[in-house]
Amino acid sequence: MKTILNPGKSEWTKALKRPVQKTKEIEKIVKPIMRKVKRSGDKALKKFALEYDHVQIKNLLVSLEEIKKARELVDPQLKEAIQVAKDNIEKFHAAQASPELKMEVMEGVTCMRRSVPIQRVGLYIPGGTAPLFSTVLMLGVPANYAGCEEIILCTPPDKDGNIHPAILYTADLIGIDKIVKAGGAQAVAAMTFGTESVPKVDKIFGPGNQYVTAAKQLAVKKGVAIDMPAGPSEVLVYADETAIPAFVAADLLSQAEHGVDSQVVLVTTTEKFAKKVLKEVEEQLETLPRKDIAKRALDNSVAVIMGNQAKALELINDYAPEHLIICVENEEEAVNSIINAGSVFIGNYTPESAGDYASGTNHTLPTYGYARNYSGVSLDSFFKKITYQKITEKGIQKLGPTIEIMAANELLDAHKNAVSIRLQYLKEKK
Repeated sequence: MKTILNPGKSEWTKALKRPVQKTKEIEKIVKPIMRKVKRSGDKALKKFALEYDHVQIKNLLVSLEEIKKARELVDPQLKEAIQVAKDNIEKFHAAQASPELKMEVMEGVTCMRRSVPIQRVGLYIPGGTAPLFSTVLMLGVPANYAGCEEIILCTPPDKDGNIHPAILYTADLIGIDKIVKAGGAQAVAAMTFGTESVPKVDKIFGPGNQYVTAAKQLAVKKGVAIDMPAGPSEVLVYADETAIPAFVAADLLSQAEHGVDSQVVLVTTTEKFAKKVLKEVEEQLETLPRKDIAKRALDNSVAVIMGNQAKALELINDYAPEHLIICVENEEEAVNSIINAGSVFIGNYTPESAGDYASGTNHTLPTYGYARNYSGVSLDSFFKKITYQKITEKGIQKLGPTIEIMAANELLDAHKNAVSIRLQYLKEKK
């Protein structure tokens, strides 16, 4: 990690530049994959499994026998941990439910808003360098609670054609039984267009590599919604001398091990504290099984010394991190000043890992600066909000003239007439 001392505002963008995503080059690879899946369906998925996952797939759908076997393979301690996480995620997401809104805005004019679940949702679960069964919880629990009619889960198989037992166990625990052995852009294509085995969905959720991200963005052009645009995982830690350097280093490395294109940022008050953290990073790095991945991610990373708290918070909001850890003396003031972040972790004993797994908040979050204008996944992500209105005879008589005046001034006579004809009818009815 390089260290930058008190950069001016004009230097922030360059100092905190994220790893470059070669979008055009990636799309050139992804577009033909999507076309082939659209054209050849299951046949294309099996071909890509052989080409990219190096496995011959006979049946794309996971069988009940495979799910049953997975139950036996998962360690009891892990089962217990998954259950605790599931309970917390359910509690927090259930609390997000909003009641139906109904109000009479003026006499005879009633407006309503109702939450309606999205019918068919597709969940993409990464399973390459790390089997993210936690993402099954983060996406499956709210999808299930929302009442989505059909939930399809796609995840890449291993070289033996199997899905990691913890992914199958977790999906089964939630009640998801349509699990497809497909990963990468081809899985997104399958959910976008539909194949013989994979239903076409209305919205696709889930993190993934740059190819999955590109495929999701292309899916939008085909009429399928996505949870959010996303890039590589990232964390920013804002810490001062009240923070424990070993904790800060551990948090930075927890994100660095995600992938070589991840980025971690330390914003701190003094160069002395930064040196303590970076020393800890070096020591802890050597003990990690994924240290080669983390080491390359640290090449994209930076420690920024900002003695002025107001400027530090301005820099953080400008960066808009996916994960933000705040561990400073006056944490309340700092937390209240944050307007751009995917999820915030407060204090020495709140590691980012808690949100990744089991505290109850969702870990599917906007990256690459999208926290400026996107929220993370929540219960609302699985709903559509439909508005309704009902107007009585008295209501149209009261509101009608307002509509007529506005429509006439926009030169939309048919709009005006839709009201006028009703008012005339009521006048003649008397």
